[in-house]
Amino acid sequence: MSTHPKNYITPEQYLEIERKAEYESEYCAGEMFAMAVAKFPHNLIKMNAAMHLAWQLRPLPCRVCSSDQRVLIAPTGLYTYPDIIVVCGEPKFLDGQLDTLLNPTLIAEVLSPSTEDFDRGRKFGHYRAIESLKVYLMISSESVGAELFARQSDGKWKLMAESDRLEDTIELESVACRLKLADLYEKVELI
Repeated sequence: MSTHPKNYITPEQYLEIERKAEYESEYCAGEMFAMAVAKFPHNLIKMNAAMHLAWQLRPLPCRVCSSDQRVLIAPTGLYTYPDIIVVCGEPKFLDGQLDTLLNPTLIAEVLSPSTEDFDRGRKFGHYRAIESLKVYLMISSESVGAELFARQSDGKWKLMAESDRLEDTIELESVACRLKLADLYEKVELI
C-alpha cells in the first residue's frame, strides 16, 4: 500500500495562488478546496436575499456583499466565500488588497445538497469563532425554508426562527431587517 503525502500550503501561498486564480477556492489547515458551481435556483435565492438586505440597510452603516468576497475566520484559519455577507461599521481587511474581510456581522448561506451538511455543521462551527458575527442565516435551495441563528449576549448561539412557508417573515433584529420568504423565492422554480 502506498501513501501519497498531502501537499501542505501556507496561508500566504494560498493567497498568492487565489489572487491569480480564475476560479475561487476555500482554504483550511494547509489544503485548498475548489468551489462547486451553483445551480440557477441557488443563485436566484442568493441575489434576492442580497437585494432585499441591501435595500433595507441603505440608511444604516452596513454593506452587503455576495459570494465574491472572501472572509477569513482568523481563529480557525478558514478562508471562505459565504453566499451573502453583511458588514456593519468599518470593514476590516487582512491587508491592503481589500479582498479578505475579517469582521462580518451577518453571514447567509444558501444550502445546496452538496454543501448542506458542511454549512450546517463544521462551517457553522468556524463561523461561530468570528467575534463580530451576530447572525447566521441558512436558506434552502431545494424547498421553501430558512433558519436563523443569532449570537446571544452570553456568546451562545440560539435558533431564533425556522420558517417553511412563503407567507413567513424572518426578523433579523441585530441588523434591523426583515426578510419575507416570498421575496427570497421570487421567480425561483424549485426542482
